[in-house]
Amino acid sequence: MASARRFTRQILAVTTAVSATALVSTVVVMTAAAPSQAAACNGYVGLTFDDGPTAGNTQNLLNALRSAGLRATFFNTGQNAQANPSLVLAQKNAGMWTANHSWDHPHMTQLTTAQMSTQIGNTQQTIQQITGTAPKLFRPPYGETNATLKSVEAQYGLTEIIWDVDSQDWNNASVASIVAANARLTNGQIILMHDWPANTVAAIPQIAAGLASRNLCAGMISPTTGRAVAPDGTTPPSPSPSASRSPGQSPSQSPSSGPTSCRVVSNVSAWNNGLTNNVTITNTGSATINGWRLTFTLPGGQNITSGWSATYTPTSGQVTATNVNYNGTLAPGASTTIGYQATHTGNSAAPTGFALNGAACGS
Repeated sequence: MASARRFTRQILAVTTAVSATALVSTVVVMTAAAPSQAAACNGYVGLTFDDGPTAGNTQNLLNALRSAGLRATFFNTGQNAQANPSLVLAQKNAGMWTANHSWDHPHMTQLTTAQMSTQIGNTQQTIQQITGTAPKLFRPPYGETNATLKSVEAQYGLTEIIWDVDSQDWNNASVASIVAANARLTNGQIILMHDWPANTVAAIPQIAAGLASRNLCAGMISPTTGRAVAPDGTTPPSPSPSASRSPGQSPSQSPSSGPTSCRVVSNVSAWNNGLTNNVTITNTGSATINGWRLTFTLPGGQNITSGWSATYTPTSGQVTATNVNYNGTLAPGASTTIGYQATHTGNSAAPTGFALNGAACGS
């Protein structure tokens, strides 16, 4: 099955390349109508794409993901990265994460320890030379692994990532089938897709709409747990009853009355026409805050496309971020981190005018 998959993939790569360009124009039109993901994220999933970068398709895929406000992890092979360094850099500049998928996609478990090390090490070096950062994640080709391979991965500080759902895009799955596979994802899970099929590019707008309808967001894969988490690496705790939340109370609590003292720090990471901003809110007062709303003003030309750990309305201009069920209580000295992804038209500066429950915050 694994060998058949590889031969099938090579054939399909040729047959689908011609249609990729035609499909991408449809993708751009469709994403304009895709729903905003600026609602609260009740969970995170890992969108992953193997075997790239692929000349003639990777840029189409990146365009579709960025238009849909999605981020993903690209498991690149070393030989393709070496042949297409500008596309690896494009992945990074688009806000994606780059990872290691061996040098030339062999059956790793059939190699010697030294050969395994060469496959992984050369790919690490190539990607680091292009992006400036060594990958933290490794996906073994075909999902084949053993104890020896795991030990080699550990030598390079890599976390092995398999998948929970296989989209079957490598097996000529239709757009509808790829979308349906993504619809099976639950919080923390990871899906296997590929960098080269045109149908995968065409499926992106519907994937984004499906995730948004379930309040799921595309997150990063944690090198610690190997699961999908928020793009800032945090995992929201499961809601549990507490003294601050009485039976029947709305998960998004009404802001508490009384004076509020706060500090807000923005951490903006920008690329060509997009950015992410992780915002840390600290209660510097002496009283517990039960329910909060953080207001701030986005620079002109910025528009929020997705967010985590808060709800954001509206998505441009003066924005109000409202707590979600698990982070509405801030004890004195406690902090919480929220964040969002946004597009921009040249000004990637941090927001200004932060106020928590109406009280201006320091920085």
